[in-house]
This record gives sequence, structure tokens and C-alpha cells, in this order.
Amino acid sequence: MKTDKMCISIIKHLRDGRKSFKEIADRLKISENTVRSRVSKLIEDGILDITGLVNPDALPNHKMAIIGIKLSNISMVKNIEKFSKLRGVVSVSIVTGRYDLIMIVMLKEGFELLDFYREEMSKMKNILSVETYIAYKSFNLKVPYLL
Repeated sequence: MKTDKMCISIIKHLRDGRKSFKEIADRLKISENTVRSRVSKLIEDGILDITGLVNPDALPNHKMAIIGIKLSNISMVKNIEKFSKLRGVVSVSIVTGRYDLIMIVMLKEGFELLDFYREEMSKMKNILSVETYIAYKSFNLKVPYLL
């Protein structure tokens, strides 16, 4: 599906995940069935997920870590898929700059940074170097709850 202006408008309305398809249709002056079919197609094509998100700062004993990873070889696409399946990983991106990957990881009491490295990162191969940043306060960050 080509993501056109109408799809982007629907996605913007879905930022409020509790807004009904009828309300979106009324605002955009289109039919409710059009909204429903567009949303279904966006989900089917992997463009859109409708999910509950949490502010990790508001959860007791939870932290977010941002981890920069330099790989020893260039097979990044295969590696990114493996990294994305590690426990606690919210997202992984191939990036420009001094790292090959940037990973956002959710941690909590009982699954802290040392646990993540010992239990999850130790499974990974071809890591040349890692640099970790703990987010003490985030703004506009909401993520799916993974732990």
C-alpha cells in the first residue's frame, strides 16, 4: 500500500489510540469503512501497529539504556534482526556515525544492565565495541512494555 496523505492523516489521529474510527472519519470527512480498511491495510503491510505505550520514567525501578554498537564485520542486516530479538530491546537501528547500530533497551529491577549484557548481549557475535548510556530522564518517550 502506498502511504498517501490520507493514510498519514489517519495515523496522526491514531496517536490518540482511544479515538474511534467514526470520530476519525468525521474529522477527515471520509467514511468509517474507508478508515477501517486503510488502518487494516497499514497494519497488514507492517506500517502501523496499534499498541499501548508506557512512559518508562513513570514505572518504578525501570530505566532505558541507549547502546551504541560497533560491529567487526559488515553483515549488519543479519545482525540487526538478531539484536532486535534480545530480551528488553525496544528498537535497533542501523545508523551513520561512529556506531553501526543504536539500540534502545528497557531495564528493570531484576533485569538490569549487567543482566542484559551477561544474559543477552553475550549471545551476540562480531561485536567490536559497545558504549552504553543510561537515560535518567526522557521527554516524549513512550515504548511498548517488553519485560
